[in-house]
Amino acid sequence: MPNSEAPSVQAGAEPPRPCARASRRGVVRQCLGWSIALLGAAVWVAQGWQAVAAQPAVRDALLGGLVAALATAVGTVPVWFSQRLSDRVQDTLFGFGAGVMLAACSFSLILPGLQAARSNGADGWVAGGTVGAAILLGAAALLCLERWLPHEHFIKGVERHTARRLRRTWLFVFAVGLHNLPEGLAIGVAFGGGDAVRASALATGIAIQDVPEGLVVAVALLSAGYGRAMAVGLGMASGLVEPVGAVLGAMVVSHAAGLLPWGLGFAAGAMLFVISHEIIPESHRKGHEAWATGGLMWGFVLMMLLDTALG
Repeated sequence: MPNSEAPSVQAGAEPPRPCARASRRGVVRQCLGWSIALLGAAVWVAQGWQAVAAQPAVRDALLGGLVAALATAVGTVPVWFSQRLSDRVQDTLFGFGAGVMLAACSFSLILPGLQAARSNGADGWVAGGTVGAAILLGAAALLCLERWLPHEHFIKGVERHTARRLRRTWLFVFAVGLHNLPEGLAIGVAFGGGDAVRASALATGIAIQDVPEGLVVAVALLSAGYGRAMAVGLGMASGLVEPVGAVLGAMVVSHAAGLLPWGLGFAAGAMLFVISHEIIPESHRKGHEAWATGGLMWGFVLMMLLDTALG
């Protein structure tokens, strides 16, 4: 007898796919949501640019920070074509960056800070004490961030036990952000001080050292097991902290001229902390101290020449 319970499905007929239709609707909603978010971000950026463009010092600081970020991105490009750098080359580049930052602290931040304090009527002792206190304050601020913010060094490893709860990618991002924030602050404070020539020299020097810095960051991420695209992408994104810091520093200093010595000293202290606590130990950890020191000397001299020639 024929089965009377349910009609049989003819061969070749496709049953309805409600899941496929729901999936397509979900994709449409997701695309619509991203489009709205991108449109809102574009409007926000346009409004922000109008506010920044009205303040020349902040605008120049933003452009200087963007140039430094672009230099970092350019430095990551060779990772697409090369597997890795030797440890000796990496340590030499670390030393070169430390030398540029040391000279920037000395000639572009500390000395102008002393001059700014004297121009405000302070004598030698007061000027030195003001800038010295600002240097210690900047170093203390970075020390607190380094203690409170979980991150991972490329060589030394995880910092803070709470870091083990986060994805390793975010630990590297936080570490690079801690490294680049003082550079952005230095650019912003320099432009906020009103000396565009000296600020341009500082931004140029930082951008020069950001090229090998971006390369080292991308290579370190590649060596840590990340894919080539992820290593290059994170290396490029690491420089985005600098324009943010530059705008912040310029806005604070340009709205309160009396804070210029404090701002210059604070940025110098933050950079000195990064040099001593991060860069030099990393460059000496694998036994290439002589190469790292040579890179430091060349970087220091290059930045000194830039500052004296352009400033």
